[in-house]
Amino acid sequence: MFRGAHAINLDDKGRLAIPTKFRALLQADCEGQLVCTIDLKDPCLLLYPLSEWQEVEQKLSQLSNMVEAERRVKRILLGSAMECQLDKNGRILLSSPLRAHAGLNKKLMLVGQLNKFELWDEDTWNEKLQLDIAQEQQKDLTVSERLQDFNF
Repeated sequence: MFRGAHAINLDDKGRLAIPTKFRALLQADCEGQLVCTIDLKDPCLLLYPLSEWQEVEQKLSQLSNMVEAERRVKRILLGSAMECQLDKNGRILLSSPLRAHAGLNKKLMLVGQLNKFELWDEDTWNEKLQLDIAQEQQKDLTVSERLQDFNF
């Protein structure tokens, strides 16, 4: 499981180093093979270990090609997906289109989301985090039924 927000840097070639604490897990789980695609709702990227991405692909394969919204989701997620391999230094290379979609600059945030990571531009992440916290603190917040029963 991936958790925590980690400040990392993007080099001039478009590479980022995965934090050391995750490298052994990624090597053991998927031999360092990852898949990166765009997020449909936020200006960030989603980075999956290959085994987790294969589950996403299985779910996508169940969507219809005849229903436009389902076809659109498949087109966006699969069409934007890029395979990434951890190099010997624990780095991956991100394509220019992926970096442009998320507005990635030199300073990034790698945010654990249980089975995947979100990859954000640091300034965008900080703004989004503050906005999300402010929204959660509003007293008139409407929550889903699942969140109403969620205790931690």
